[in-house]
Amino acid sequence: MTRVEMTPLALSGKHALVTGAGRGIGHACARALLERGARVTLAGRDGAQLAAAAAQLAGCGEVACEALDVSVEESVRDGFARAAARFGRIDILVNNAGQAVSASFGKTDAALWRQMLAVNLDGVFHCSQAALPAMLEAGWGRIVNVASTAGLVGYRYVSAYVAAKHGVIGLTRALALEVASRGVTVNAVCPGYTETDIVKQALANIVARTGRDEAQARAELAAGNPQKRLVQSVEVAAAVAWLCLPESGAMNGQSIAVAGGEVM
Repeated sequence: MTRVEMTPLALSGKHALVTGAGRGIGHACARALLERGARVTLAGRDGAQLAAAAAQLAGCGEVACEALDVSVEESVRDGFARAAARFGRIDILVNNAGQAVSASFGKTDAALWRQMLAVNLDGVFHCSQAALPAMLEAGWGRIVNVASTAGLVGYRYVSAYVAAKHGVIGLTRALALEVASRGVTVNAVCPGYTETDIVKQALANIVARTGRDEAQARAELAAGNPQKRLVQSVEVAAAVAWLCLPESGAMNGQSIAVAGGEVM
């Protein structure tokens, strides 16, 4: 058995692309991968936000921005080609871009349903298809899908989001089996309620709907976590980065809950 050398810069020479990297979990993932030696492309729709994020990360390593829309195949294909021309083939793909809008099932119209699937599921499909050929040709690659505990269990009032994230888990498992013998791994990380802009919006919705104050709303969201707190972005990023390391090569097709024990 080949011994894997574990060093602080275990991803030196690798090119990682992180979608939804302008803030929150994506930004934390980009930092974690830079700290492990990877060159990182920050991808997302908001070019100004990406530029600000890149400026914050500039001291951590080689970082660049690529504006694209994960829900549009042509945008992904062209953006990934530009990223590869800049830093070389994409060795690591972190499918983090996501969006959550709450509504009861009866008020979930076709447009909202389609929006949730387009960003949360179609985006994973388009990005994985764009990055995978070069990984297979090289005989090494890592795809990590940032799903959600909503991909493992059901939640009320977010049926479209839950359906999309369940789809991400299914795609993760199917693709992992297809590429298992070719040096590429595909895994998912499933955060519980995490301190991000999506959760800030959820808090605002609870306050507006129920009249509770923000502290009470936060406690409501944290109640499902046995640790009675919100997960932090850096905790999710640590799990993502670990799955990208050479020594994590036996991890494949897994959906790892980062949720304080909420899902076991």
